[in-house]
Amino acid sequence: MLDVTFLIIAGGAVLVGAAVQTGVGLGLGLVAAPVVSLLDPTLMPGSVLITTALLPVLTLSSEWRHIDLRGMSWALAGRLVGTGAGVWVVATLAPRSLAILVGVMVLVAVVLTATAVRVRPTPGTLSFAGLISGVSGTATSIGGPPIALVYQHDPGPRVRSTLGAYFLVGVVVSLAALGLAGQLDSRDVAAGAVLLPFVLAGFLLARPLRRVVDGHVLRAALLVVVTVSGVVLIVQSLLSGA
Repeated sequence: MLDVTFLIIAGGAVLVGAAVQTGVGLGLGLVAAPVVSLLDPTLMPGSVLITTALLPVLTLSSEWRHIDLRGMSWALAGRLVGTGAGVWVVATLAPRSLAILVGVMVLVAVVLTATAVRVRPTPGTLSFAGLISGVSGTATSIGGPPIALVYQHDPGPRVRSTLGAYFLVGVVVSLAALGLAGQLDSRDVAAGAVLLPFVLAGFLLARPLRRVVDGHVLRAALLVVVTVSGVVLIVQSLLSGA
């Protein structure tokens, strides 16, 4: 059974991550994954993947017209290839090792998200980003930054809608692959399900805030929060394994 402490702390992380992602296009997995890994690494990545499935549906309900369908198809092709490798990682690594991997991926994602390098959305860059996203998204539930890096200079509605559509399809593929490989159990599903109301709350909270809070402020706050979370998770995992 999931205790109240898990519900409050993990729920708070999911709410904050959902609010940030509603504003800038990504953030839920980045904020929630290290927190859930700290609380109970055996719930990764399935529980967080389940929570990330709802938010794209909510986002697409209002911005679906802005999706870059051609670009998304190239990214998804890469994701399909990378998903198999991600399932292998989950099946091979012990929970603590997987937690360290989550922490490392968080810090790598911070660097990618903060970079000023301009990457053009071509079939090659999108396919490669999708490949990396498939591995990291399936193994750690953090698959957004490679795709966000390619689209980061596009208009907000295009970024949010394209990332939302990509996340929705990608998460379904990753969950199906994990389930078929026996790496998604009832505890993962239960934990993800009880956190879904926090996703909805974060989405509703962010919609009015998006009009008054600059996206750059949200992005900067996200980078600070996830950097601290990633470092704490790595240190905690290393110390617990000592």
